[in-house]
Amino acid sequence: MKVLLLKDPKDKELGPDPYIKELGSYSLEATLIPVLSFEFVSLESLFEKLSHPECYGGLVFTSPRALEAIKICLKEKSKKEAWSKSLKEMWNIKPTYVVGKATASLVEEIGLIPQGEKSGNAEKLAEYICSREKPNSSALLFPCGALKREVLPTVLREKGVPLESLTVYQTTQHPDLQESLSSYFSQQGIPASVVFFSPSGVRFCLQHIQKLSGDLINQIKFAAIGPTTAQALEGAGIPVSCTAGSPTPQDLAAGIHRALQPQNC
Repeated sequence: MKVLLLKDPKDKELGPDPYIKELGSYSLEATLIPVLSFEFVSLESLFEKLSHPECYGGLVFTSPRALEAIKICLKEKSKKEAWSKSLKEMWNIKPTYVVGKATASLVEEIGLIPQGEKSGNAEKLAEYICSREKPNSSALLFPCGALKREVLPTVLREKGVPLESLTVYQTTQHPDLQESLSSYFSQQGIPASVVFFSPSGVRFCLQHIQKLSGDLINQIKFAAIGPTTAQALEGAGIPVSCTAGSPTPQDLAAGIHRALQPQNC
């Protein structure tokens, strides 16, 4: 059975995409179609803030893209040297809060120690942060996307935990998205399952998929990487057959496998 994954492929240098590999262990043939394109912004402002760890109580990351923004900054020799010589150590005295394994591994790549990666979503991470941070302490620095949800900032604000957000990337539709979807459906036919990885993916892809599937759309088991994406699908009137228990290849693959069993049809 075929599964369509609406996400960017993992960096090829790091081996095969873990979602394709995990789904393959259930004899499911998965294909990736990149959905989003990212433009990085305010990078000078980002590094200026990173240069003053004494002004902050720690860092918060809810997206791998925010770490990519930092990695772009560190490509510049002088910034990389400043980071290696002193800034990294100064930040490591403070907590670095993250959602998910992908974000945690990128935090480790820049030499920081992640906390809270098992939270799974912004709501749970916010609870985790509030259990560790004192009200009215130094602000946490939160590099984020222009489309960030307000759940985490709202919960922290209500608990009196200061948060300073900085938009470091903007999300747009991948330029090849429509062509890639049309090509997939014409060559591979209707997939058994379609997996969405973000509310933005729902916004950019769903109409095309409805059009390409026509009357056969009811045959598709729709899956979501987490509750926020599932809500976006349900809000668009799409029944969700599977929401991953946590945003990992293992949980997603197991959930799709269960959803595709004959008794669930």
